[in-house]
Parts: sequence; C-alpha cells; structure tokens
Amino acid sequence: MNRQRSILSFFQKSSSGNHDSTTGPLDGQCPAPDFLIKQAKHNVPTAFNQPPSLTADDSSAEVRGTDTPPEKVPRQILPANFTANEKNNGASLFSSIMHKFVRVDDGGKATQRSQSSNVSLSKTSPTSGIYTNTDHKGMSKQEAVFQPITKDNVAISKKANQGNIIPIEVDEDIPGPETPGMRPLASHAKRSREDGSKFGSLLDSGKRVKFLEDLTLNMTKKEVDMASKFEWLDPSRIRDANGRRLNDPLYDRTTLYIPPEVLKKMSASQKQYWSVKCKYMDVVLFFKVGKFYELYEMDAEIGHKELDWKMTFSGVGKCRQVGISESGIDDAVQKLVARGYKVGRVEQLETSEEAKARGTNSIIPRKLVQVVTPSTTVDNGIGPDAVHLLAIKEENNLDNGSVVYGFAFVDCAALRFWVGSINDDASCSALGALLLQVSPKEVVYESRGLSKEALKALKKFSLNGSTTLQFTPVQSLTDSVISEVSDLIHLKGYFKGSSNSLDHVLNKVIHREATICALGGLINHLTRLMSEDVLLNGDIYPYQVYSGCLKMDGQTLVNLEIFSNNADGGQSGTLYKYLDSCVTSSGKRVLRNWICHPLKDADGINNRLDVVDGLVARPDIVSVIAQHLRRLPDLERLLGRIKITLQSSGPLLLPLFRRKVLKQRVKLFGSLVKGLRTGLSLLLLLQEEGPLMSSFTKIFKLPVLIGTSGLDQFLTQFEAAIDSDFPNYQNHDVTDEDAETLSVLIELFMEKASEWIQVVHAINCIDILRSFAVTSSFSCGIMSRPVIVSPSKTTSQDCVGPVLKMKGLWHPFALGESGGLPVPNDIILGENTDAHHPRTLLLTGPNMGGKSTLLRATCLAVLMAQLGCYVPCENCVISVVDIIFTRLGATDRIMTGESTFFIECTETASVLQNATQDSLVILDELGRGTSTFDGYAIAYSVFRHLIEKVNCRLLFATHYHPLTKEFASHPHVTLQHMACAFRSESDGHSKREKELVFLYRLASGACPESYGLQVALMAGIPDKTVNVASKASQQMKKSIGKSFRSSEQRSEFSTLHEQWLKTLVSISRIDCKSLDEDDFDSLFCMWYELKTSFRSGN
Repeated sequence: MNRQRSILSFFQKSSSGNHDSTTGPLDGQCPAPDFLIKQAKHNVPTAFNQPPSLTADDSSAEVRGTDTPPEKVPRQILPANFTANEKNNGASLFSSIMHKFVRVDDGGKATQRSQSSNVSLSKTSPTSGIYTNTDHKGMSKQEAVFQPITKDNVAISKKANQGNIIPIEVDEDIPGPETPGMRPLASHAKRSREDGSKFGSLLDSGKRVKFLEDLTLNMTKKEVDMASKFEWLDPSRIRDANGRRLNDPLYDRTTLYIPPEVLKKMSASQKQYWSVKCKYMDVVLFFKVGKFYELYEMDAEIGHKELDWKMTFSGVGKCRQVGISESGIDDAVQKLVARGYKVGRVEQLETSEEAKARGTNSIIPRKLVQVVTPSTTVDNGIGPDAVHLLAIKEENNLDNGSVVYGFAFVDCAALRFWVGSINDDASCSALGALLLQVSPKEVVYESRGLSKEALKALKKFSLNGSTTLQFTPVQSLTDSVISEVSDLIHLKGYFKGSSNSLDHVLNKVIHREATICALGGLINHLTRLMSEDVLLNGDIYPYQVYSGCLKMDGQTLVNLEIFSNNADGGQSGTLYKYLDSCVTSSGKRVLRNWICHPLKDADGINNRLDVVDGLVARPDIVSVIAQHLRRLPDLERLLGRIKITLQSSGPLLLPLFRRKVLKQRVKLFGSLVKGLRTGLSLLLLLQEEGPLMSSFTKIFKLPVLIGTSGLDQFLTQFEAAIDSDFPNYQNHDVTDEDAETLSVLIELFMEKASEWIQVVHAINCIDILRSFAVTSSFSCGIMSRPVIVSPSKTTSQDCVGPVLKMKGLWHPFALGESGGLPVPNDIILGENTDAHHPRTLLLTGPNMGGKSTLLRATCLAVLMAQLGCYVPCENCVISVVDIIFTRLGATDRIMTGESTFFIECTETASVLQNATQDSLVILDELGRGTSTFDGYAIAYSVFRHLIEKVNCRLLFATHYHPLTKEFASHPHVTLQHMACAFRSESDGHSKREKELVFLYRLASGACPESYGLQVALMAGIPDKTVNVASKASQQMKKSIGKSFRSSEQRSEFSTLHEQWLKTLVSISRIDCKSLDEDDFDSLFCMWYELKTSFRSGN
C-alpha cells in the first residue's frame, strides 16, 4: 500500500498550501491526490479505489527502495462483468497504467476498473480520461508527456461517482513516471540475450507480463517511448550541461541539462539526487535511503539488466527504481565494476534520528563520497595484474614531422604514478608498445586531440589484451595552462610524500609540455572520481618506454605472442605464461615489467644469470623460498592502502561508514605487519647463504635489517602492538578509541616507508629469479646459460661484429600442452674466430614446414637471454641486441581499415627506418599481399638494403625462389631451408600415393619448391582440383622453360655482380678519396667472388 500511495502522489502537483516544497518523497510526506475519492456502489467502475483512511496527514511512509514482495493473492485485473467501450478507438496511454492502482483487499477481491485495456480514448475528446492541450508552444502531440495533476487543472465533481470521466489538461512543465504498461515487453530469457546499449529500453518481467503485453498491443513504439521517460531524458530531447544534443560532435555524455523550471519543482531529495547525477551521467549512482541503496531511471535499467533486480516505480521523482540493502552493496558494486561500469555512492551524512533532532522537516544531507571504476578499484578481487589508468596527449613535432605523445598513468592500488613522453611515426609502433607495456584498463584522451592513426592504434592494440579497454574522450585534458598545472600540484600538496619531486621527474622527460598536459588530464579525471587521496599520497616516477633496454615495438610484442596469443587473446602459449612461476602477485607484475624492458647491459644480464645458476644448483633453497613466498599477502598493495590512510579521514566522518572503514583498516594493517615479518624472515635466511646473497645484492639494494636501527627490531615493536591492541585483527570489534591508536601506529610505521618499499622490491626480484630457475630446471628440453658478449667486445680480435650462435635451438612452448618434443636446429649468424658466417639467413621451405616457428624461437631465445634466464638450446653465444624487429603472419584489420599488404609495408617501413647493425630482424614472406611482380620487387629491394646497408643479423623467410638465385653467391647471405620428404616416390598426386612429410629440420641450401600442391591436398582441396592445378603448373613450366633455365644460371653471375662491375668501372675514373661506403662494399664483394672462383677452379 505504501508503494501505491507513493506512486499515486506523483499525480498531485506540490503547492504551498498543503505540501512543503523542501520535503522530498524520501524525507517528507506523501499527501494523497485530491482526485482520489471513495468508490461508490455503482455498476459503472471508477478509475481508482482509495481507502477511506488515507489522508494527507497519515501518508508519511518513507520510500525504502526494497524489491517489491510478491503478492500473496493474485490481483484480479478486470471485473467479471467488464465490457469494453467500443466507441473508443483503442486503449489510452492513461488507461495503460491504471492497473498499478488496483488494490487487492484481504479477501482477494480486486476493485473494478474504469477502462478496458484494449480501448483507446481520443486525446481531444471531452470523454477522455486525459487529453492533451494541443496549444503547447513548439510541442507536437507526439512530444507531449504526462505531467502531475494539480488542483488548477483538475475539476473534481460528483459526476465521478456516476461514471463520468474527468477531462484533465496536461501540464508540460513536469514529466511523469514510466510504468510497465508504457513499455514494450519481452521474456526474461530474451532480455538476457540482448546486447543493447546500457541506456536502451530494458524489459520488465513478473506476474503481469501477459496482461501488460495485451495493454500495449494498440500502442505504437514511439508512443511507448515518449510516455516512458522524463521529457528531458528522452533521446530526442536530452542535452548535456552545455545544451548540446546527442548528434552534436561535442556532446558530453558525462553531463545532463535539467531545465531550471523542472529543478525548481523538485523536492529536496530529488534535487540531491539529480544535482549529482547531472554531472555523472557515465556513472551508475547508488543513492542512500535509510538502510537501502537505490538506483533510478537509466541506472535502474542497468541494475535490472546486470543484476536481475526487480524494477519498481517509486523513489526519487516516482520513477523506475531498483535497490539493495546495506549488507549487499559491496557485492553489487564489485559485480558492476567487474562488468565495466563506473559506480558511485551518494551517502547520508547523518542518520534519520539526527536529522529529526534538528527539526521535523529537516532534510538528511547527502554527498557523493566514492566513485569506483575498473581502472581505479583497489579491492582484493582485482586479481594479480596491475590496474592502470592512462592519460595521453598528442602533439605534432614541427621540427622533423614526427608525432609526440605525452602520457601519465597511475596504479591506484599501489599509489604509484608514472609520466613520460615518446616520439613516434605514422605506424604508431611506439604508442603500441606503450599500450601493451602499460596494459591500461582505461584511456583518457581529448575527443578531438588524437589523430586517426592514434585512434586506430588504440583500437588495434587494445584487442590484444586479456581485458576490455575503456576509452574516455574528454573535451579537454586540462583547462589550465602548463604553469597552472604545476602550481595546482604544489598548492594542493599532490605527491608531497613522494620519494621523487615532480620537478626532478619532469627533468627526465624529453617533451615536458605534452607530459604535463597529460598529467593535468589525469589529475582532473581522478578528482572527478573522488580520488584525491591517491594524488595526495602517491609516489611519482619517470617512465621510459625504450630507453636503456632491448627495444620491441608494439607489433613485435604482438607477433611474438609475448603477453597474449593470436588465437583467442589469452595467456596460454605466451612467453609470459612460460616464464611465470612466480608465487606472489607483486612478483608477477614486476615480471611483466622485466619482459617489457629486457637488459642491454651485459654485466647486468650476467648478474641475474649468476643468481639463476646458484638457485639451479641449490633446489633445497628454491623450495624454502617458495614456502615463505606462499605465506605472503600482496605487500605492495597493502603498503599503498595503508599509506593512503595517512591523509584520508573522510570516510571516518560518515556516521554509517565509520565502523566498517575502521575495521577494514585494522585488518589491512595487521596483515601488512605479519606479512612483512614473513618477508624479513626470508631475507634474513638468505643472508646466511653468503655467496648466493652476494649475488642477490648485485641486483637489488637492501636496507639495514639487523641491529638497533634495523628493520627487524623496528617491526618487532609493531608486532607486539598488534598482538596487544588488536589480537584478533582479522575480525576485530572496533571501538572509537581504536581509531586514534591505529592512526598513531600507522603514522609511526610509515616513517620507514622507503625502507619497506626496498624490502618489497627485493622480495619481488627473488620471486622472479626463483621463477627463472624453475623454468630452467623443469622445461621439456635442454636449457643452457647463454654467453653474453657486450657490444664493446665485438670489435676485438675474439669476435668480429655482432654474433648469434645457437646449437640445438627449440621453441619453448610451440607444442603447448601436447607433450611432444620440438625438433632442435642450429642457427649461426655473424663472424667469429672459428669460421666465417654471414649475418643473414635466407630461409625457404614448404608451407607449414616450420619456418615461422624457427624465426620466433630465435627471437624468444634472445629475449630470454637478455632477461637473465636460461635459453632453450644446448649452448648459446650472442652479442647484445638493441632492437628486435618482426614481420610475421598475414592478417588484415578490418576494424582499423588496414589491408594485409598495408600492414606488411607498415611493419617493414619501421625496420628500414630504425634498424642498426646490432639489431635482430625477422621478416617472414614479405611481399605476398600484392601481385607477384610487385611483391617480389619489394622483397628483393628490402632484402638487399638490409644486407648491404644495415648489415644486421637477419632471418628472411620467403617463397620467392628467384631470390635464392640472385643472392646465392653473396658473401653476407647463407641459404638454408626446412627439410621435408615424401612417403612414396610415385608420380601420382593423390594424397595416398604421394604424402608430404615435414621434418622440421634446418638443412643447407635452397628448397627446390614450396610444395603448394601437396599442402593443398593436406588442407582438404579435392584431388580433382589439385590434378588440374598440377597439369596447369606443368604447362606453365614448359611455356617459360627458357626463363626457368636462365634463372637457374643466375647463381653464377647475378644482377648484384653486374652492379659491382659497373661500380668498378665508375671508380676507376675518379679519385679514390671520393669513394663512399657502397663502393668499398662492392670492391669487397668482387674480391670475395674472385677468391671463391679461384678456389673452386683449383
């Protein structure tokens, strides 16, 4: 009954005479509508049934927001003697909501209704239940919506008892409610399968579904939609705070325009809700009412769809509403955040008793105190992966035409900020590397501040992560100039407790202005999300995408399947998954950072390898380390959550929130102290292992652990405090005195925050190196320690130029969980004292023969070596690689408008522009995305440029066999192929008679052909089709036989030799001082050819 009264009260407009305008439906009273009268004993049914006891004085029931309980007695919709009024054209919109007000008495007999569900009344007819004033200015009939009924436009007459319907003029100032009868219906199963917009029309379910479907048979969809929303929420009328409509390119989806006249007529609680909601339209907003949290209108649709909460029609403004009790709010917020929603909570600042003590009509003050998003959540349920919020600012570098990206990102759980900048080109490879390294949950950028190429890169590299990336375009990252951002940071005290000052961090950034702009945008976004505590307590660091490490751009990370596989985007079959035997969550996060930034310093690599050697030799120590690590909580995040409490007293001021927050802080602090004790015990244990600990200390620094000033004794004092003051810290019954005690303990404990950070970092490094040792000891194949040669030694007599020598190389996870052993192969690139070996491998072989697997295995071995891990081969000698480039696979990206050949050329362009002598380049089947002649020409020119101009370590796989003829005698190139065999020597082409067998073994020389017909048979192409292709192939060979024979002779004297001769002729006529590097290279090649010919002749 309270629900019915609250809904009926909507149809009475507030007036100074009988209703306090400052009292809302949540805090004040709900007077009965004047047009409700007691049902007379007539045969003609009346519109409503109002109990005699319902008056304006006793209708003060508070709307609680609970789910409507099921009726014990099914309500009778229409009386047995009801007959339709055939004079009417169909059901009116007003009649479609009348069933909401049919009361079921104790005997289960429903009152009669005044209208039939399938009868509509003309809007202008004097006999209609409601008619629309067609003289509204600028408003069509379709745009008219229902408004509250007031004494001014309702004439109550005794004729109502005689069955006459009262004509009512609609007021266009205040919108009416949406009721089930006004909305299109569908089954719950169908609704669950729909994947529409979260602001789309959601469907209701319940006992009245069948009846409501009958009610809406004669209603058009447009009528239903117009009648079901507030006027200013209708998609055709909705505006942002600046008055822009949905079709405006600058429309701001985070704000809402509410007409002033509507706002004036709202109750106090309505104003509380909509004053917040109009600024947070992108946030699901929970509104605290008594002991319940409620969602309204669009948010109610989300709660109904995602959480399957039953929709009711009451609450703020008598609108659609769902709700949950206090006990279930945390679980509800966590579920919505996990599904990608931003969730806010408007809390009561005092209890209802405190409000009543101030006066009878006092309004409970409320405030938005929390906004949780997928990118800022800090709860334990977020998993081990880092959760980052990234802001990007793009600028054009007028000096060289490149693109500059300033960026700033934050890990709210760990209270860490990073800022930096990158130079990029049209391929956006550096931006892709940043996105894959950071792996953000949300990206904030200016809606018109990013180029089309950058937007494509955001979509392209977001598809390769395991989580969905949210894009948040804003009108402007910051409204302030660069100097004002810095002044704001100093004025507010942001990053005040950071170990690095903001100026010190920015001095390490190349493009300062773009970086500060991105940081300002990040600060604005966090401030809007009520996360100022993160800014006040956070540490800030510079971030380098490439500097000081082995460089891998975004496409290389994708091609090598470093973090996500190319099949389903998961972690199965990735390098990260293969190396990850870490026990702690923070160790897993640091491992990811290590993989993104492999070392280029030979001494640093060897220091890590020394530790791995020691752990492999001592499996007992590895077991003890694992036992300690398994008892550790996530110390990094616990430190962050404790540090944030130093300047975060806000939640403790909320009367209904205080005890819960305090209890949680006691649990977190107790867990942190006990966890650090376990960590210190591990470090003290390793100190007893002298040689092993000395190797560890070359990788990380440790604070003083023992002695009067050591952390061990310092931590003992806090353990004693926890045991005495909070013995049951996991579930402590907090008191008011505990708040002060806990505050003092935390403040004293965080005085050594920098030392605790060093301890956590040391534990993370131990966890990762233990993981490397486990991987090295328990892999399915042979693992060995690589020999790392620094670049400075490559010019000595021991080693001439870059070298890459691997014996018995195998792909570490190519076979997945099948359990088979991969075939090992030998790779030798570069020169050493043993023999001369070219730096380029021209690789041919049949389709599916294992070429791409060999290329990937080579890159992965180099990457693992420079991480400080054993590599999958019998022995390995490499000089440090500065950049790894890859061009693998054949895919297009329809969503970003990129064809297969365009992707090939983009990746190849990055290689040609950035590769150096110390780089490792992998090119697989370059040129296959276009015509044969164009593809071959591009492959030829790129290959020649890399071997003669760059002279890097290069693995080039191709099906263009003329390339093997052109470069067979080149001194920088060696020819090899993936071997294969046939089960039968029959001349037939059927699968039974002649089956191709892949040996996956690297053999010398070029492969005679690619065996495409045999692979076609294996793929299932019919024998008849393959036989036709075979005959066509024979005909083509006969028709151009001379050209084929001519091509076979090119290995003896290729076009390269012709070019060399031309160069010799040209340099014979000029002064030797003008010789360039290309001329000397030509002379060297000619000398090599003459020497080879002389030896073969002898």
